[in-house]
Amino acid sequence: MISPFVQLIYHDGTMREVLIKNEEIPFPEGKLIVSRTDLAGIITHCNPSFIEMSGYQHEELIGRPHHILRHPDMPAAAFQDLWDTIQQGKQWHGYVKNLRKDGCFYWVYATVIPNIRDGSIIGYTSVRRKPSRAKVQECIQLYAQMNEAGAAV
Repeated sequence: MISPFVQLIYHDGTMREVLIKNEEIPFPEGKLIVSRTDLAGIITHCNPSFIEMSGYQHEELIGRPHHILRHPDMPAAAFQDLWDTIQQGKQWHGYVKNLRKDGCFYWVYATVIPNIRDGSIIGYTSVRRKPSRAKVQECIQLYAQMNEAGAAV
C-alpha cells in the first residue's frame, strides 16, 4: 500500500512529512488570497481568504516559511523563476498548485510583487485569484513533464 505521507525537502534544507490527498478544493468565487513575506519568504501577513484556503490557523502561518504550502507536484524550476524575478524588483505571475494543511490542494493564479521602500526591496506581496481551468490543465501537463525531467521539491 502506498503511504499518503510524503517527505519533502525544501530549497533551504528543511524537511517535513506531509499528508497528500488527491482532492482539489475549488477556489472561491470573488475572493482574493493575499499574503506578505519578508525577504526570506517568511509570512508576515495573511488575509482571511488565505487562512480559509490553506486550512491553517493565523497563528500557524505568521512566522512560517511560505513554502509550507508548496505541493510536491510543483517543479522547483517554477519557484526558482519566481525568486529570480522578484529579487530583481520585477513582478512575477504564474499558476501554482498549493498544498493545504489537510493534504488537499488548490490552484491559484498568483501575482507576486516586491515591496520597495527607499529604493530597496523589503519584502514581497502575493495576491492569488481564481485560475483559468484551461491554464490549470496546461500546467498539470507541463509541471509533470518538468518533474519527470528532474526538477524536485
